[in-house]
Amino acid sequence: MSKISEYLNEHLLGEVASSKAIRRHYSHDGSVLTMMPEMVMYPRSTSDIRKIARFSWQLAEKGHVLGVTMRGSGSSTTGAAISKGVIVVDKAHLNSIIHLSVKDRFVHVQPGATVRAVNDVLQWNGLYLPGAPVGADYVTLGGVLAEDLSPKDGVKRLSGQVSRLEVVLSNGDLIETSRVSKRDVNHKKGLQTFEGDIYRKLDALLDDNETVITEKIAKLDGDHTGYAGIAKVRDRDGSISLTPLIVGSQGSLGVISEIVLDAEFYSPNQTTIIATVTSPAAARDLADKLLPFEPTALEILDGDIFQAAQEKGKVYALFDNDSEGTTVGAVVYISFVDFSDHALKHKLKKTTKLLNKAGVQYISSETRTAEDLEAIRSVYSVLLAPDTDTESLPPLFDGASIPAGRQEEFANALEELANKHHVKLPLKTNVLSGEIFARPVLRLDQVGDKQKVFRLISDYAALVQKTGGTFLSSAGEGRLKTEAAWSQLDDDVVAVYKQIKDIFDPYGILNPGVKQPTEARQLASLLRDNYDQSDLADYSPEI
Repeated sequence: MSKISEYLNEHLLGEVASSKAIRRHYSHDGSVLTMMPEMVMYPRSTSDIRKIARFSWQLAEKGHVLGVTMRGSGSSTTGAAISKGVIVVDKAHLNSIIHLSVKDRFVHVQPGATVRAVNDVLQWNGLYLPGAPVGADYVTLGGVLAEDLSPKDGVKRLSGQVSRLEVVLSNGDLIETSRVSKRDVNHKKGLQTFEGDIYRKLDALLDDNETVITEKIAKLDGDHTGYAGIAKVRDRDGSISLTPLIVGSQGSLGVISEIVLDAEFYSPNQTTIIATVTSPAAARDLADKLLPFEPTALEILDGDIFQAAQEKGKVYALFDNDSEGTTVGAVVYISFVDFSDHALKHKLKKTTKLLNKAGVQYISSETRTAEDLEAIRSVYSVLLAPDTDTESLPPLFDGASIPAGRQEEFANALEELANKHHVKLPLKTNVLSGEIFARPVLRLDQVGDKQKVFRLISDYAALVQKTGGTFLSSAGEGRLKTEAAWSQLDDDVVAVYKQIKDIFDPYGILNPGVKQPTEARQLASLLRDNYDQSDLADYSPEI
């Protein structure tokens, strides 16, 4: 055990480990990158997090930077949950529901609690948190908010339910991020503390860069590159909230230690339909006609995904009758949730009438169980679980969004890109958000495929921009996508983002290297030799 970890163990309620086996386990997350940390910490209280931040700050003042990186489930696909410094795992101990108010419909939780665990408790009380992301069974609330992950269903993000955050700053001070009135902002600016320093510098930044923020950054709504939340920090009445900056910052501005979220009433009433069409283009046409029915979820899965699953021995019953020889060009998943049974039946009737008129074959929750239909929706999970130690489907560019009117153009151009790089890129599309998910099959033990990684990311980012889309719609850039994402920003926007980082983290303590430009050569040295998803072996991988 190192002297530092021994010292920390003496002063913390939680534990610090520095064994090679544990450090190796936390040397990779859900991305294709790997970094060996110096130690791993399991805090038992907010005080523990404050102590490690303060300790790191004091070292940095002496010229020695010991990075502090928060980690929940470690599912980040961009390398945001790995570090050469201290990995702080909140899921081990900081996973409690502190308070639940059914009357006022809010829940107060620690960041290591999983979305599924909190929603299970809420649903027992007739409530739920909308905006649960893919992987809600194992992702933590702290991780979801740090990434500002997009929802699996609908378009409302879980971050939109945040009422208040408790945040540990880079020097170990503790603050709350609820909205502060203009009068109280002036009081904050008068504090001779690090919090006061942040408010003074942030207020000046907002004034000095008003044009850049309002005319450029504010128009990047939905783009998770850098710190676009700065455009939502100050309201017209002069009030300020730091929440939009902390959410989506991937732990690079502050550490979320407690969360208060507003809940909504829960309805278990759901109707699901899965339609099979002859081509992805036909699926997009059908989806356009279904949008006026206001579905809760509307997704398109390319037929190639089902073909690949069948080659692995997984066959899905997509038809209620004998449809041998029917071409599966694409599958459309449609779901409705409503408190009224009558409203649900009406939506189901309108949808089936549309499908029957178009001659589209379908199955529904009237004849199949919810588990059957959800298994079909999660077909990608079959492909993501590798059969070998070499071939895999790494998450290089999940979650870009493309405008509805240009998805056909994007799909055609993507096919050309796939042919150029000699990979297959079957798509899963969340129609409601416009988000596109595609995974190339690569062998990261081969030099040629390793070299493809950054070329694919760069070309894909350029294609998204060319078709009017947003490269980082579902989550932030982390380490992996920073170069491709920041290359699309104007210099004055980059300057604002760098100033924000300097204000909150002047010594570069919090998640160093994340949301900061990194040379391709340095990133290449961090690439894994395989992508086996062993970290998620207890769960079914999905996108």
